[in-house]
Amino acid sequence: MILNKETAQKTAELLLQINAIKLQPQNPFTWASGWKSPIYCDNRITLSYPVIRNYLKENLAKQVEILYGKPDVIAGVATGAIGIGALVADVLGLPFCYVRPEAKKHGRQNKIEGFIQPNQNVVIIEDLISTGNSSLLAAKALEEANLNVKGMLAIFTYGFDVSEENFKKNNVELHTLSDYDHLLQQAEKSNYISSKEKTLLSTWRMDPANWTPQLK
Repeated sequence: MILNKETAQKTAELLLQINAIKLQPQNPFTWASGWKSPIYCDNRITLSYPVIRNYLKENLAKQVEILYGKPDVIAGVATGAIGIGALVADVLGLPFCYVRPEAKKHGRQNKIEGFIQPNQNVVIIEDLISTGNSSLLAAKALEEANLNVKGMLAIFTYGFDVSEENFKKNNVELHTLSDYDHLLQQAEKSNYISSKEKTLLSTWRMDPANWTPQLK
C-alpha cells in the first residue's frame, strides 16, 4: 500500500535516475526463476548516493512513525535491507537487528542478529518485494522469537497479486515508498519509456511467468 503518492513518484524518479531500477522491455532480464523480466531492481545501489539514501531513510522513518508510532526495535531483512534498515533505526534513535534467511551453521547459530527481547514491538524494513516469501520468512522468525511484528515497510514492490495474497494470508501489513504503477507513470513522464513500452510493461505484471517482449 502506498501512503503518499508524491513520495511514490519521487522515489521512482530517484531509483530510475541512478539505475537502481532498469527498464528494458525489448531486451529483458532473466530472473533466477527463469522468468523473462523487463525490469531489474537493485536498491542496494542507493546506499552509494548520500542524497538519495537520506531521502529514502527519512521517508521510511517518517512513515514508520505515522503508521506505528515508536516501535521498540527496527529489523532489516538480510542482506538487501541491512543498510537501509540500520539507517532508519538511526533516524528514529531505535535499536536495530537483522534477520538471516537461515540460521548460521557455526558459532551461536543465530538467525536474528542483534539484541532483542520478548514482547518488543518491531517494524521490519525491506528493500524490495517480489513474491514476499523471503520477507515473510523474516516476519515469521521474529514472531517465533516472541516479538510483535507491527508491520513492514519497503522501498519498492512489483505489486504482484501473489505477494498481496501472501501478506494477507500471513496477516502482515505492508507499505512501500513506491510501486510498479508509480514507476511506469514516472518513466513515461520523464521519457524513459514510450507509451507503447508502458503498455508492454503493464502486461508483464499480469502474467510474468509467460510474458514475452513483443510490442503490438
